[in-house]
Amino acid sequence: MKIFTASQISEIEHYTMEHEPIHPIDLMERAATTVVQTITAEYSTQTPVVVFAGPGNNGGDALAVARQLADKGYDVEVFLFNVSGKISEECDINRQRLRDNRRMKKFHEVTNEFDPPKLDAITLVIDGLFGTGLKKPLSGGFAALAKYINQSAATVISIDMPSGLMTEDNSYTVGANVVHADMTLTFQYNKLAFLFADNQQYIGKLKVLNIRLSDQKADSISTNFSILEENDVSSLLLPRPAFSNKHDMGTALLIAGSYGMAGAAVLATKACLRSGIGKVVTHIPKRNYPIMQMAVPEAVVQMDLEETKFSEAVDAQYYDAVGMGPGLGQAENTAIALISQIRRTHVPMVLDADAINILANHQAWLQQLPRHIIFTPHVAEFDRLNGTTSSNDYERLMQASEMAQNLQAYIILKGHRSALCMPNGKVIFNSTGNAGMATAGSGDVLTGIITALLARGYGHAEACKVGMYVHGLAGDLAAKDKGQESLIASDIVEYLPKAFMRLQD
Repeated sequence: MKIFTASQISEIEHYTMEHEPIHPIDLMERAATTVVQTITAEYSTQTPVVVFAGPGNNGGDALAVARQLADKGYDVEVFLFNVSGKISEECDINRQRLRDNRRMKKFHEVTNEFDPPKLDAITLVIDGLFGTGLKKPLSGGFAALAKYINQSAATVISIDMPSGLMTEDNSYTVGANVVHADMTLTFQYNKLAFLFADNQQYIGKLKVLNIRLSDQKADSISTNFSILEENDVSSLLLPRPAFSNKHDMGTALLIAGSYGMAGAAVLATKACLRSGIGKVVTHIPKRNYPIMQMAVPEAVVQMDLEETKFSEAVDAQYYDAVGMGPGLGQAENTAIALISQIRRTHVPMVLDADAINILANHQAWLQQLPRHIIFTPHVAEFDRLNGTTSSNDYERLMQASEMAQNLQAYIILKGHRSALCMPNGKVIFNSTGNAGMATAGSGDVLTGIITALLARGYGHAEACKVGMYVHGLAGDLAAKDKGQESLIASDIVEYLPKAFMRLQD
């Protein structure tokens, strides 16, 4: 699913109106109808409704919603803010329709003074002040109104966007001046801003409403952002030939787990084995040997010369992929061994956790990395790698995308909506995963999965897409049975078979 910018959405809307054809006011009516259908399905006519409408087309949507709700017997009070004396053409048409509606008894057009209505716990507020057309942060009276709404006990539904929130970049948005919605009813497409953790406080429950914009036009527009969906991943799965042997299925090397962090190596290895690979060799310090042999009997264990850490690069010529970093530690001889291992490895590589932290502490080494290396950092690890602390999620994503292009690398920025930043500048968000996966070891599992897929013969981009989707799907399936609160990383490994089976059905 593509994610469009505000200007691209406007382009699709204009194309739809020209080629369906449909008049702008009728498309607005169609959009309002979908909003009303959602509201009436959840709130009875006993719910008092207060509508705040701005001067643009978002306000026009809100006025159309108010009229339709009044026609259905709801007690609706409307405030249209026309402080500049200039409103959009469609907003003006809906203003007149509202004035002409005999059921609409409480309509106020605010041009100067505003006497705010009482907003109590039984009130439903419809926020239609500003939508995707907003170009600057709210200030003055509109900022005060947003704060007034937020301080009330009312339930808030925002049309298309919570007013004050930009569609993409909210670096300069003042959070206190953004309407905090309990539900956002957005039109046709998910918006980039909705995918960032730091914006979730404004959005509430999100519903994407189909207003039948042109699929033909949407398909023709190129965008740098998209959301990975199940059918995208299912089509990428490689077949498993009936007469294949373990060598055909690939051999991976995992370098993980300093002493005291053996669990990271265990989780990555189990996940690797559960992801279709033929053979996994796990390189660990000597003291972790009995743990690995007992915990993962299917793995081949290779011991380091050191008792407690990774200290010397190994020959990687017989492996199809290498994964490094989970629980590795950051000792200086480990760091030297890591860069030595990277230099002598000529197969696809995945770097996670301490492998990333080591590179963050040795920035010059970044220029020695091979093309198409895969990083899987969480946000703090990425900030360290990038050498900056990002002020917001949008800024961090842009920095990760820039780094992916500069290094010609693949960077999976992990989170509730993990984002794969590609060497070509494209960014793909994952659609699976849940808050229960915010637990130690979850990232180690992802490293094992992607390493296995690379060894199996998936391309770098395909391994990243399938890996992050399957990882999240296994977490979702586990959470369905065990709940998010009690989810642990080994549960994700346990549910990998079900995740793969679902994609293969």
